[in-house]
Amino acid sequence: MLNNRLRLTIVLAISTRLLGGCMVGPKYQKPAATVQPAPLSYKEVPSQSQEAGDWKIAQPQDAMLRGKWWEIYNDPELNALEEQLNINNQNIKQAYENFMEARTLVTQARAQLFPTLGVAPGYQRAQSSANLKNTTGTTGTTGATGSGQMSNLFSMPFEVSWEPDLWGRVRNTIRQAQYSAQLSAADLENVRLTAQASLAVFFFELRGQDALQKILDDTVEADKKSLELTRARYETGVDDQISLVQAENTLENAESASTNLGIARAQFEHAIAVLVGSTPSNFSVPNKPLNAAAPPVPVGVPSQLLERRPDVAASERNMAAANAQIGIATAAYYPTLTLSASAGFESSSITDLLTWPSRFWSVGPSVSETIFDAGLRRATVNQFVAVYNANIASYRQTVLTAFQQVEDNLAAERILSKQIQEQELAVQSAQKYLELATARYETGVDQYLNVLIAQTTLLSDQQQLASLHTQSMTASVQLIQALGGGWDVSQLPTPPQVSQKVTKGEIEAPNQPGNPTNP
Repeated sequence: MLNNRLRLTIVLAISTRLLGGCMVGPKYQKPAATVQPAPLSYKEVPSQSQEAGDWKIAQPQDAMLRGKWWEIYNDPELNALEEQLNINNQNIKQAYENFMEARTLVTQARAQLFPTLGVAPGYQRAQSSANLKNTTGTTGTTGATGSGQMSNLFSMPFEVSWEPDLWGRVRNTIRQAQYSAQLSAADLENVRLTAQASLAVFFFELRGQDALQKILDDTVEADKKSLELTRARYETGVDDQISLVQAENTLENAESASTNLGIARAQFEHAIAVLVGSTPSNFSVPNKPLNAAAPPVPVGVPSQLLERRPDVAASERNMAAANAQIGIATAAYYPTLTLSASAGFESSSITDLLTWPSRFWSVGPSVSETIFDAGLRRATVNQFVAVYNANIASYRQTVLTAFQQVEDNLAAERILSKQIQEQELAVQSAQKYLELATARYETGVDQYLNVLIAQTTLLSDQQQLASLHTQSMTASVQLIQALGGGWDVSQLPTPPQVSQKVTKGEIEAPNQPGNPTNP
């Protein structure tokens, strides 16, 4: 009898080994990113026939930013803030822990490939009923062995059960968890890139406010001198009171506008503080007007964009995970084999518990198959097929949005560069206008109203020029973000890497040197 059961177990084990390579469900093939072929070049890249001012893309064409992309701006203060952000930003830390969690799910899924072993030692003391009847129908001890007596039962059973992965349900579950962990890693990089770009944008916006502050401070000083001149002319009877009041009003408006700039600057400073993990009350950025031009940005070719955007990588991994989910649902159509065995010791005396005669064992397989489920399995498979198809559409929309964002910011950089040149000429002419109007006023040819109009024109043109410089810098940052920053898909951890067991140190110390998404 024992030999027959052993033979059955061996046969089942061999059969399981032979069937272990069977995988049901569709094989994942990455779909085309766009319905139409990717363009060979970006539409908004300036050509020789386009007027783009001084702005040019970096050469060579296929060069791309790597690593610390913000260093292209050559600003030590920005570099220091970005380094601080990479360590202390709480959104990045949250995304990192989400990635760590996703990796643990891979380990959980892999555990289903192996048998489970359990032990349940126990002790039971019982008394049987004295009214137990024997086969003759009489009660009492006669013919009723042990009735009304006390008994002890010591047991130490070991149980083993294993459900072989005949149809790939577990392996598809592992793949789904691996792809989801890769998706989480890409999300982490997208959060990191978004935070880095937001910091750079806020930094240049703050510097732009400092530039506007300098313009208004210079305007206030010029208006004070103009007011002194007008007051002297009024007191000597050369000019009238209207001119004096106009000069006073001009100065007061300039001072008010200068004070109002403090609101936006404070808000940008507070936003930077939060990004770098500091409380706004304990953080400040020194005043320094923006005086740099947007650097040339290497844009590469459109086909490279799909390899450099973490959100595109995340969307593609989401498709792969959905495809694996179809395989998991398809496996429900097939029977489930469970191999179980138990063995151990039982005895009414603890001194005899571990002796050879106290042993017991049992082994046997079981097969289960759902015969009727009212279409549940078919509906489940169709559900995940629909999810997969929806993810394809989402993936392609993400790709189209990526191309749009690059083209938008290329156009912004090209047009702003030309507009800055034109605005610089406007500032020069406004400065000349003010000089002429002031000279004519001082010689008594014109009224102060002409000087007021010239002052207003110059201030407006200077503010517009400062705003254009700020827009150009922020558009440059947004272009780099649209291109994926310094990231590329080769930095995405592979399935074997995300399958490595998460250590306690990785969870408690995510900011150690090295790339946390590449364990």
